[in-house]
Amino acid sequence: MSSIFSQIVNGDMPCFKVAESDQFMAFLDINPLKEGHTLVIPKKEVDYIFDLDDSALSGLMLFARRVAVAVEKVVSCKRIGVVVMGLEVPHAHIHLIPMDREEDLSFSRSRAKVAPQRFGELAALISEQFDSLD
Repeated sequence: MSSIFSQIVNGDMPCFKVAESDQFMAFLDINPLKEGHTLVIPKKEVDYIFDLDDSALSGLMLFARRVAVAVEKVVSCKRIGVVVMGLEVPHAHIHLIPMDREEDLSFSRSRAKVAPQRFGELAALISEQFDSLD
């Protein structure tokens, strides 16, 4: 059975997409730690991030950097934190989380409340910033 992220890539599950290339995709986490919390994935389903070949891993990180720059232009924060956990969904992914302090990256804290309409607004704004980078 394919992961929920593969279902998103295939268009079988909706998402708030912020960026896409032929190999990678980024979309808002629907259960975010902070507003703007974004997931970056390879389109090819690989369970563990360190099972990606060198080209895919480096490409994923470079793509994530562009997404992080776009998120930072839209969401007020000191930095974009990067978290790789890999246990919750069996598909390699990177969490990009706007942060002002280290505690903002704790997955044991309560999640941010983001209105459905705001997800759409954020996705559009981040996507616009991503597209303007080059």
